[in-house]
Amino acid sequence: MAFSSDSMLQKIFAKSPAFDSNKRVFGKPVSISGGAISCNERNLKSKGKIAVKAAAEADVMGLKNHEVNLDLGFDVVAERELREKGFLGMRKTKLVCTIGPACCSLEDLERLAMRGMNVARLNMCHNTREWHRDVIRKIRKLNELKGFSVSVMIDTEGSLIHVVDHGVPSSLKAEEGSVWVFTAQKFEGSRPFTVQANYQAFSEGIMVGDELVIDGGMARFEVVEKMGNDLHCKCTDPGLFLPRAKLSFWRDGKLSYHGLPTLSPKDWADVDFGISEGVDFIAMSFVNDADSVKDLKNYLFAKTSKSIRVLAKIETLESLQKLEEIVEASDGIMVARGDLGVEVPLEQIPTVQEDITRLCRQMNKPVIIASQLLESMVEYPTPTRAEVADVSEAVRQYADALMLSGESAIGLHGQKALSVLQMASSRMELWSREENRQSALHNCQLGGSLSDCIAEEICSCAVQMANNLGVDAIFVYTKHGEMASLLSRNRPYPPIFAFTSDSDARMALNLQWGVIPLLVDLADDMEANISKTIDLMRTNGMVKEGEAVLVVSDLTAAHATSTTFQSIQVKTIV
Repeated sequence: MAFSSDSMLQKIFAKSPAFDSNKRVFGKPVSISGGAISCNERNLKSKGKIAVKAAAEADVMGLKNHEVNLDLGFDVVAERELREKGFLGMRKTKLVCTIGPACCSLEDLERLAMRGMNVARLNMCHNTREWHRDVIRKIRKLNELKGFSVSVMIDTEGSLIHVVDHGVPSSLKAEEGSVWVFTAQKFEGSRPFTVQANYQAFSEGIMVGDELVIDGGMARFEVVEKMGNDLHCKCTDPGLFLPRAKLSFWRDGKLSYHGLPTLSPKDWADVDFGISEGVDFIAMSFVNDADSVKDLKNYLFAKTSKSIRVLAKIETLESLQKLEEIVEASDGIMVARGDLGVEVPLEQIPTVQEDITRLCRQMNKPVIIASQLLESMVEYPTPTRAEVADVSEAVRQYADALMLSGESAIGLHGQKALSVLQMASSRMELWSREENRQSALHNCQLGGSLSDCIAEEICSCAVQMANNLGVDAIFVYTKHGEMASLLSRNRPYPPIFAFTSDSDARMALNLQWGVIPLLVDLADDMEANISKTIDLMRTNGMVKEGEAVLVVSDLTAAHATSTTFQSIQVKTIV
């Protein structure tokens, strides 16, 4: 049975010079009374009667010998990491792996999951829907039978122009001075020095003298002749054609746009496929404005009761020019540095990445850093030191997630590449904590309503309190994950354990920095929820005597429909 302890409370706060009991919250004095530090205001009004209680209590959890009938839903990898490294040793940066021919077997998927894959990404540019369906069902099977919690993301192809056939099934070298024919004409087999584009009107508006760039610079051509819809192009910068290589056209140093829609008819069919398979995320390629994101979200809302999150991929100049509205409309962002590097000068990519990452954190949207993180590991078992530095910088910027593309999909050393991400991110997170970098973060106010502002303030104060007190973990009990997301936004030192009864929220939180989502049956009685979850974790050896956890909740009792109840508590395990 938990009991309140005045002496324990005084001891905890006596060790925290940052805490000032004379401070005011929402214009009200904070006082110590009855074993609790509290700030109460019951007369606030916003579109109805709202009562708010924010309290911090230090309790000592007594030992219980009764049986706990609560399924904690702990991911087997997070549980192992907690047992081996303790709370503060747990990795906070999430890892996304692109699944391809090199890692699509049940055994390979299990190995990736064991090495920390939080989200499996399926690129709809490649393979058939039947192939993707098979992979999704393997992942679901591993989650169900092996105790993993791996989310599934599909990535739309987008309306881009790419190579359908370049004559051979693998890469092909274009030599300097060689002349190639680019055509939309469909043909069987292969033709020498001829490539087929997927878009019938790909050459519309293209002029002699324009530059054709393959995959952001893998090879370059000059358009020397236009015959009907075909382009004759001379190679000016030798390089490789990879399967389904992207084509882009430039004139006078500027990209020539074709005004293609963000989602093609094939993409909409892929979206329907994702709905039918119950995927957790859909990443939209080549997003240029917020309207396309809103259209997809509205479509998903109308088509399925499952909450599928929509991520916008930032990979064009237009998306950068409308970045804030795109971030606001989406459920998250992917920084696709490969395609973005085609349109943005190379020397600007690092600052663009940092700006996007900072904006996403401030607006409370998860951000994935993608493309070429460990590109050399497609072929070699060891990354370059520059690649490790690049990965570490993304972690230092507090990106929510890092993503492997070709390294895992077609690479020879996908599992090793994932281990490199895991080790590099863990080490940089430790350094950031030692350097007290979290204290330099600043957030803007997001919420417009009073209740939203209160939730933001409570989470901000909770993280500051957790850091100052040196607690081992933050436990948050949340209905749809909003409170866990707000805590993550503040990048606390201890990990965030998010207990939710919403399975969609659990899978979405797999992309949030520092959040370990757990699926549990939550009751209206918060003390019962806290006691049961802590008891179960203690019984299973996941919490130890003397460890302290800070508890936050946004749960509202079913009978208190007009009341917002949110709390902060600190509990010590004995």
